[in-house]
Amino acid sequence: MNENIETPVEHIVLTVEQAAKRLNIGRTLMYELVTTGVVESVHIGRLRRVPLQALTNYVNKLMASTPNPEAA
Repeated sequence: MNENIETPVEHIVLTVEQAAKRLNIGRTLMYELVTTGVVESVHIGRLRRVPLQALTNYVNKLMASTPNPEAA
């Protein structure tokens, strides 16, 4: 068994670019969402990072504001 194989690490904060990839949206739109505060972000030193929970919160808000077509 090869013990040198590293398991993938799940980061709790992402770069804006990584967050955009996670949401399958463009980098420019992700920066807009972060800059306007629609998606929460944090500063770590001089770096801006997006917590994974902020992406989950954003998607949950979108789901709550989207009408359910089956309910009509």
